[in-house]
Order: sequence, then structure tokens, then C-alpha cells
Amino acid sequence: MPDLATVRHDDVRWYADTFERVVRNVGSAVLGKRQIVRLGLTCLVSGGHLLLEDLPGTGKTMLARSLANSLDCSFARIQFTPDLLPSDVTGVTVYDQSQGEFSFHPGPIFHSVVLADEINRASPKTQSALLEVMEEGHVTVDGHTHEVGRPFMVIATQNPIEQAGTYQLPEAQLDRFLMRSSVGHPDAESTEALLAQSSVRDRAAGLAPVVDAADVLRMSQLADQVHVDPAIIRYVRVLAEASREFTGVRLGLSTRGCLAWVRASKAWALSEGRGHVVPEDVATLAHPVLGHRLLMASSATFGGTTSAEVIDDLLVQVPVPRDRA
Repeated sequence: MPDLATVRHDDVRWYADTFERVVRNVGSAVLGKRQIVRLGLTCLVSGGHLLLEDLPGTGKTMLARSLANSLDCSFARIQFTPDLLPSDVTGVTVYDQSQGEFSFHPGPIFHSVVLADEINRASPKTQSALLEVMEEGHVTVDGHTHEVGRPFMVIATQNPIEQAGTYQLPEAQLDRFLMRSSVGHPDAESTEALLAQSSVRDRAAGLAPVVDAADVLRMSQLADQVHVDPAIIRYVRVLAEASREFTGVRLGLSTRGCLAWVRASKAWALSEGRGHVVPEDVATLAHPVLGHRLLMASSATFGGTTSAEVIDDLLVQVPVPRDRA
């Protein structure tokens, strides 16, 4: 694609350099996981939320805390349990006898980075308390709306192998997450490095912030200015339509998912040092953006077909936009 960037070259360099500083800082605690760190930061810049789904002990919580500690922003952790109430998340209105009036006590959701640990252990009623704030950036309690401010990001974790005492996230909840990814076990070199430093019990605690809230907001503003060629827009639309018609897919990519895909592609392009989106940006983000949004039909699931296979097929079948002469 030709360079039709609307972001100044100096701003592109500043963004890419700032992005890399955060990635390296988080990477000093979460070894060998550069790609997932980049995805998490892209979520933050895009104004989205991240769902980490992986086996126990792979570093999901460590990744979330390391990313939060790299930002000079407020952080809160919510341990989701079956007895957790919506008010434990959003806050509650109480009567202040000294003032003779009701006052709102904000919950932990009113922080910039919120770790929703083991989110699938909370009841559907409590999970639904996150729907409004994740989509609209505010909470309504007792008829009054309270803004959570920016930047704001929910990083949720869940363990896919333990089903007892858990509640499956509904489709509406899943669609609020811009990306879903896994951390995975570190490679051999990273594993040996971690074992050699086994005396360090909390690697995230030692991280100092490398950016502040103003930097994150500036990055978000620059990402909004990234040029997206009409051919790229058409590419995303055709991929979305093809996902809805694909054999074995019960529910394809939503309009919300398309918007999230484009926003994330713009933030990703800047991190690569470009002020415009190319088809490779869209393809790189296809699995984390689409994987949890494509719901397979029962027949396809029983036949062993996965959403990852469908995404691979879509990327092969839909023609990729070519450079214009």
C-alpha cells in the first residue's frame, strides 16, 4: 500500500519507541513472551480489553501485573469468586449520617488497569456488571452514571481446564474483549533463566513505570489518526461477511468485532513504524481478535473443526489487497 499516513514521521517514531520501551520493560519480568506483551499493549492503546485463557502457572497474572506496573496508572485486582456481588465490582451508594445524604463509594473497577482474575468463577449476574463499563467506559449505580476515566483496560484471566464451579462467559461478554490470547509455557532459554533466578518471587513488583497516563492517551490519539486505505476496509468487511457464511460457523464476526479489528490494526501499524495499515497488520491480529468471536456449530465442534482453522481458511480464501500502481 502507498504511504498515505496522516501521522507525522516524528510522531510515528515517538510512538514506536515508546511502545518498544513498554514491551521491553514488561519483557524483563515476563521472559520470552514478546508477542503476547505486544498484543496486550495494543489492546490498551486501542481502548480495548484482553482475555488471557491458559493453563495454571503460565504467567497470566504476572503478565497483567507487569503491564500495569509499567504504566504510571492506578491498578486493581479483583479475585472473582462465586459469592462476588456486582456491587463488589462497581461500587455502592451508602447513606452518610454525618452529611445527611447518600454518597457513592466507587469499586475497584474505577482504576485504569483492572485485573479480573479467574473471571469465569463469578456468577453471570456479576459478570454482567462489566458489560456497561467495558463497552461505554462508565458505570450506572442507583440511576446515576459514573465515568471510569481514561486510560481504562480490563485484563481478565480464566483457566480453560477447570469447569467445576465456573460459569461460561456469554457471547455478549466475550465480544467486549478486543482480543483473547494465551501466554503458554516459556521456551527453553527463558525457562532456564527463570529457574536461575528462582529467589525472585515476584518479578512484576520490581518494575518501574516507563510511561504515564498522558503518554498512553497520546498514543491512543495518534493511533486514531493512522490511515486505513479503502481497500483494507473492504478486506475486513469481506472477511467478516465470509466468517458469517462459513460452513460450520454458527455466529460470525460482529460489527463491534470489525471496528475492534480496524482499531487494533491501526495501533499495531504504528508499533511497526508505519502511519498506515497494511494487510499483514490485519492478518497478524486475526486470531486474537476473531478467535473468541466465532462460535462453531455443534456439528463442526463434534467433527473437530476449530475457530483457529476457520480463521486460517478465511485468510487463504479471501483475496489480499494488492499495492496500487
